[in-house]
Amino acid sequence: MKTTVSLLIVAIGITATAFAAESGPEPLLDPIPEKIQKGNIAVALEEFTRIPQSVDFGNPRQTNTAYARIQYMLPIPDGSGRLVINDLRGLLYVTNESGATPTVLLDVREQAINFDDSMFPNETGLAGFAFHPEFATLGKPGFGKFYTAYSASSDSGVANYLDDDAANHESVIREWTMNDPTADVFSGTSRELFRMGQFDQNHNIGTLSFNYSAAEGSADYGLLYASFGDGGGANDPRERGQSRSEPMSGIFRIDPLDDSGSTAYGIPGDNPFVGESDIAPEIWAYGLRHPQQFSFDSDGTMYIGDIGQAQIEEVNIGIAGANYGWRLREGTFATAFGIGGVRPNPVYPLPVDEQQFTYPVAQFDHDEGNAISSVFVYRGTAIPELQGKAIFTDMVTGRVFYIDTDNLQPGNPAIISELRVNFAGYERNVADAIGFPNTYGRGNRADLRLGIDSQGELYFLTKGDGRIRKVIAAP
Repeated sequence: MKTTVSLLIVAIGITATAFAAESGPEPLLDPIPEKIQKGNIAVALEEFTRIPQSVDFGNPRQTNTAYARIQYMLPIPDGSGRLVINDLRGLLYVTNESGATPTVLLDVREQAINFDDSMFPNETGLAGFAFHPEFATLGKPGFGKFYTAYSASSDSGVANYLDDDAANHESVIREWTMNDPTADVFSGTSRELFRMGQFDQNHNIGTLSFNYSAAEGSADYGLLYASFGDGGGANDPRERGQSRSEPMSGIFRIDPLDDSGSTAYGIPGDNPFVGESDIAPEIWAYGLRHPQQFSFDSDGTMYIGDIGQAQIEEVNIGIAGANYGWRLREGTFATAFGIGGVRPNPVYPLPVDEQQFTYPVAQFDHDEGNAISSVFVYRGTAIPELQGKAIFTDMVTGRVFYIDTDNLQPGNPAIISELRVNFAGYERNVADAIGFPNTYGRGNRADLRLGIDSQGELYFLTKGDGRIRKVIAAP
């Protein structure tokens, strides 16, 4: 009898050991244990201007109390000093570097373009804009042209991609041509450039941009970049992150003025996947979860802020052809989908990569913030200590971070410092100072984003009060 019991115990032990060996790695409870420290750079905020109060266009029930859903502020590349701000609710405003009262440049709600933000006003709507480098150059093909990214109802057109998977809405890029580019109110014509089906309400189109450092005649001159998320839902249920059959979950690049082919735009011949079968030729980089915002430095380097799932927020350097890993990777960590046999949403230690991924140059976990919202390299003169540093924000907590941009290496994340921000002489967190009730949880959210002017100076944009504040040196 004792022998039988002993054998049973041994068998149970062997089984338990075998099960433990097959159960996979343990989740990382604190992926980045090192805490972000306050840096030695302090800034102050100066009242600049305020956007008029707006309401969600297609949804009678406000999803939160945002005064105006201001997203970006960028200069018109014409030397005029004019700045343009978009409100997700369908309005494009113009002001100037003196902070003049914003006036409506374009209200897309009044245009016959089937604009619709009713599915999820927090993310859908007038999501981005960009002005062609030749906007102010008479006689050039890009004269008077600018571009908007917005949400439209699914039955309002035929999508270039995912037309049969557009149950929620469609993301659209539209070209506008102004009769008079010096005017502050749009008058002219428009045409649809591109359309993508969206099966869910979030993780759709984000930033539009040109690389304004590209010289005329160079390979990148006049090419339009756009960012797309993975289409929504948790954990990329359609697996768009690693799919290349459609230009989602990454950065795409087109020639907006070349309509000589079968589409309303052209494909640059040096796009990294041109000519490869079953790969969308518009793709410039992929494997990003929700790259809502990206920007170009003055040397043409692209910085991408990628919003994570439940653990890691990323800053990536834009590299043609790069695969940033989502949904197999989140930051410099593996996900459950990248290793299998473990539960999703925690992250895990990296296995040996069986394919090439491009990892972040900076990252922070959700002990520090919740969603990266903006990233710009500072090239202004008002705050010499910030010169050449990449500044990025967390939209929920309102914390503002920075890293040195010298010698950044993907996969070797830089040390992050927190910027000290003074409100009326006191160092305060943005969410505490001017936040409003959070849509997704308890407490306040800052809904903070950054804008920039033609001189490289930075601005804080906050949705709760609709205000824009200029970042200046602390006294």
